[in-house]
Amino acid sequence: MARISLDPPRTVLFRLGEWYSRRVYGEVLDPGKAYAHHARVLLTTTRFERGEARWNRLDPTLKSLAVMAVAARIGCSWCLDFGYWDSHGKGVPAAKLRNVPAWRDHTEVYTDLELLVMEYAEAMTETVPAVTDEMTQCLIADLGEPAFVELTAMIAVENLRSRVNSAFGLVGQALFKGGSRDRCEIPLRQVASEA
Repeated sequence: MARISLDPPRTVLFRLGEWYSRRVYGEVLDPGKAYAHHARVLLTTTRFERGEARWNRLDPTLKSLAVMAVAARIGCSWCLDFGYWDSHGKGVPAAKLRNVPAWRDHTEVYTDLELLVMEYAEAMTETVPAVTDEMTQCLIADLGEPAFVELTAMIAVENLRSRVNSAFGLVGQALFKGGSRDRCEIPLRQVASEA
């Protein structure tokens, strides 16, 4: 159950956001409804998200796995649910997406680089980041500096999203037909500090 009303004032800005969200996602996303209680926060977040959507130096599968690893680590079921829906639509294999919350138990599903990306995402997500020189050197060698910068920024962005949505109490939004609005379609396994 959301901790904030998902029925914000019906301002012109919110109605425009509703139209855009329905056009792009098929329905109005709950985080947008929550942000709509504060017009400047909604505008700033929307501009930032639109800009981030144009980043293109990092492989989309690696980006999806990093984003979902952060969401799983923080415990944001809404972000996991949305991440699965969005990444599945971009062609990321379902087996990779479903196993992100327990990726250490399913290493056979991932490449070495994908495993390193998820480890890096979790290390950045720790309250005191646990990123190592070795991690960054390996990623820069495999990805190049522009993609490494994008990966690092995406992980930071997803930390913001997951922490906000989790604090708002948002859960799955049933973006897939037959999904449930009251839970995430991917089992959320809280990962102990293993990184």
